[in-house]
Order: sequence, then C-alpha cells, then structure tokens
Amino acid sequence: MAANPKLPMMSGSVQEQYHIYHADAYILNVELEQPIKLAKQEYGRVALESRRESLITQSVGETNVEGLISFKRGHTRVAGAHVKQKTDIFGQDHAGWVTLATAALEGYNVEDIVTVDRVVAQLSTQHPMTNSNVPRVSFIGTRFENLRVGGCPVEVELDLAICGPKPANDRHYLQDVEFLNSVHRQLDGMVESDDFPESMERGYGAEIAYIDELKKQAKEDAISVVPVGNGHPKLRFSLVKKIKPIPIPGVRTFGNRIFIPNFGTVALAEVEVGIKNEHSDFRRRNDDRSQTEPSDSNYFTLDMLKMHLGCPASGASGAGGVNANGQMGPPG
Repeated sequence: MAANPKLPMMSGSVQEQYHIYHADAYILNVELEQPIKLAKQEYGRVALESRRESLITQSVGETNVEGLISFKRGHTRVAGAHVKQKTDIFGQDHAGWVTLATAALEGYNVEDIVTVDRVVAQLSTQHPMTNSNVPRVSFIGTRFENLRVGGCPVEVELDLAICGPKPANDRHYLQDVEFLNSVHRQLDGMVESDDFPESMERGYGAEIAYIDELKKQAKEDAISVVPVGNGHPKLRFSLVKKIKPIPIPGVRTFGNRIFIPNFGTVALAEVEVGIKNEHSDFRRRNDDRSQTEPSDSNYFTLDMLKMHLGCPASGASGAGGVNANGQMGPPG
C-alpha cells in the first residue's frame, strides 16, 4: 500500500520545502524448492510513500506454511511524522522528519529446529529541518527474545549503535570513515574466524576491498560514491556483535551467521545501507511545469532472520524485515 504524494504547496512566490517518507515492513516471506515447489509468499507487508504524515498498520494471526514454517501472530507498522520543534533534556535538537518501520512476530518456528518467542525489527530515520537527504538512524527496540536452535538457547549480543552519529557535513554513511571502519572490523572478524567457510571467503574479501575503496574516496573528499558493479552504492553489515557458541554437534557460528547441519544457514540482524538516486516531482514557480529532479537518498534495510534452507526443505525465508529512508524536496 503506497500513497501517491501530491505536489508541494506554494507559499507566495517561494515553494515550501517538503519531505517524502519512504518505509516498508514485512512479517514473513517464504519461497520453497523442496519438498514442494512454492512461489514466494509474503505476509504482513505494509508500505509508505507519502508527503503527508501517515500511520499504516497490519496484524496477522496464526499462520502455518505447509507445516514447515509458522508463527502465532505478528504485526507491522510504518509511520511518518513532521516534528517541527523538539528539544530533549540535554538540549539536543530533534526537529525534523521522522520515519519509523516496525515488524514483530511471536511464536516463530522453522521445522522445529529454529524457534523464537518474539523477534522485533525496528528502524527509524530522522532527517533534520535543513535540506538534507542524510538522516540519523536508530535501531532501538530491535531484539530477539528466547531464540533457540534445537532447543538450546542462542545468546546474541547486538550493537544497536554500530552506525554511530549522523555523519558530519551532511556526508552519506558510505562517505564516513568512522562508520566504514566499524563495518571493516566486523567483516575482518568474520573472515578471520576459524569456522569461516572457504567457499565464502572470496565474496567477503570483495566486500572488504570495496570498503577499502570507499575509505580511500572518503579521505580524498570525493563527491560521488563508487557503486557496486552496475548497481548503486551499498554495503552489508550486521547488528550482531557476538553469538555465544551453541553446544550442538556440527552447529557453527561465524559473525552473524549460524550453520546448522541438515537444515541450512541462518543470518541474524542483517543490515544494508546504500545510496539510491531517487526522483521527486514538483512544480517550479517560473514555468509551472511538473519536472523530475534527481536526489541522492540514504536508505537502510534490516532483516532479523534470513534463512537459506538446505535439507529436507530447500529454499529461502525471511522473518522480521523493515526498510526506511526519506527524501527532501528543495525549495523552488
């Protein structure tokens, strides 16, 4: 569900600055190859794209997918609000445009192997009142409650502040050396782990090399950010700081991933941050024609449980996913 935003209002001879809220969330998606073929199914998705303050929610009751994946209940929520004046008790200014995306599910069960009482993905972005497409980002509220593998508790330590403060001078996160260093250290720790599979080293090595290139550009104050291949600039990392070893034979952890023999691989709290060239439609005062203006926009996605299933069920599933960003429309 997405609203088609109206053109911004004119105020005298000057066009008012405006903001487009972007957010979406889902409870569960599943696609299976075996033991049956199942096209991608999605539950609880809501989406927001609007210049107006909005709140969209959806609740889903007990759901069972072919007796393999189930949850007892879940809900999603996306919201956008314009906070015109807000100062916290420490004097920090929080005025701006705020976008919130939430996905929560309870009683999640995959093949009676991976279970969790409750999982919440929550992501908010706050764009200041100035003409900025780079937001503050917060993951507060994100958590796992009683995550288990084969009945054994999985102790996960999350770092909800890994993105740090909003980069200075309105630089994108992929141009911020401190943030890039944090992600670099995280990936280095994964690759250097004794349990890290050789089959994945090349892919993660390429990501580390890409971060090195981004840091080089950042230190040289490059204006643009190099994309990945033919796509747009983006970077993967995780909110997971540490997973304690799981005392089940054959189960291994490396970084935010859990390998479970005869089941598959589970990735926890995986984040993507990127820069997309969005487009805004607005009327210019001098000729009153609708024009499309490109604008770089920092976006964030968070998927709490991404699974690549192996045997006997094979396919892919995601649980608890959110996306949020925003885009400014400049005065005319």
